[in-house]
Amino acid sequence: MTDEVAALEDKTLLLVDDDRPFLTRLGRAMESRGFEVKTAETIAEGMVAVRSAPPAFAVVDMRLEDGNGLDIIEELQKQRPNARGIVLTGYGNLATAVSAVKLGAADYLAKPADADAVFAALMAGNEDRNALPENPMSADRVRWEHIQRVYELCNRNVSETARRLNMHRRTLQRILAKRAPH
Repeated sequence: MTDEVAALEDKTLLLVDDDRPFLTRLGRAMESRGFEVKTAETIAEGMVAVRSAPPAFAVVDMRLEDGNGLDIIEELQKQRPNARGIVLTGYGNLATAVSAVKLGAADYLAKPADADAVFAALMAGNEDRNALPENPMSADRVRWEHIQRVYELCNRNVSETARRLNMHRRTLQRILAKRAPH
């Protein structure tokens, strides 16, 4: 039996995300698709799960409160080289995508990713290529999402967010007052 066939028969899945409602929804959705799901909300919990019983599949958020989700992907590849790991992130950029793939991630999805996209990424063979999204986010929307994320990470402090984004505080206030672009 090849490693790929064994991975398809072993449907153990580790989900690691600090967004509990998202983690719960995705866990239920993956269970309904036949996976045996374990969840973790921190890097530490994820590492314990990988070391105690390395899963065949993993879906890991890139940024967690206690560190970088790529550490879990790297450990998973050490413990079980044929495992298929997917990285989710609200910070989509080329450098982190390259790092994720170099450390053994099979795919890299931008948040919010739905269960169908996650399932497709988990089940895709290495020869499968990602199809272009039917309705990709506009550049304005990507910019707005990034600004919102930094704003939240700065505990909704406009001055600190403006400093980190290297923009004028008033410009940031105008952006935050507007609705999200489509």
